[in-house]
Amino acid sequence: MQKVKPFNIVLVEPEIPPNTGTIARLCGATDTVLHLVRPLGFSTDDKHLKRAGLDYWKFVNIVYWDSFAQFLTATEENLLYFFTTKTAQIYSEVEYPSGAYLVFGKETKGLPKEILQGHRDRCCTLPMSNPHIRSLNLAVSAGIVLYEALRQRGFDRQ
Repeated sequence: MQKVKPFNIVLVEPEIPPNTGTIARLCGATDTVLHLVRPLGFSTDDKHLKRAGLDYWKFVNIVYWDSFAQFLTATEENLLYFFTTKTAQIYSEVEYPSGAYLVFGKETKGLPKEILQGHRDRCCTLPMSNPHIRSLNLAVSAGIVLYEALRQRGFDRQ
């Protein structure tokens, strides 16, 4: 049986260490590759980052990129999905292929407008019923989307 390509979570310029640590733990638990696009808003030696990931760092496959442009040139565009509050397409209405890259922006600003405009057909949102809440926490959003993608694949257990 052929092994299925893992999903990928891409954090573009993340700012808050505990969010990245929590997402790293999520990636370790699901055999998902974590991509961190610089500049990071923290040092990877940050104690809050390490604490959030607990002792699971050895199980996390992390790839570092110096820029989003560098990441894009190395990635198949048809595998990219961008998450934003600035679109109407709901994340659960998309079919995520094996090996998809789930791309999230920084906590305070999200993904840059230029990235979203260049990939409008691949932008998705997580619906919220309360208009007074700007967005969900980055780690919560990544977990919701990743588990939808895994559910669609039947939680491929290797």
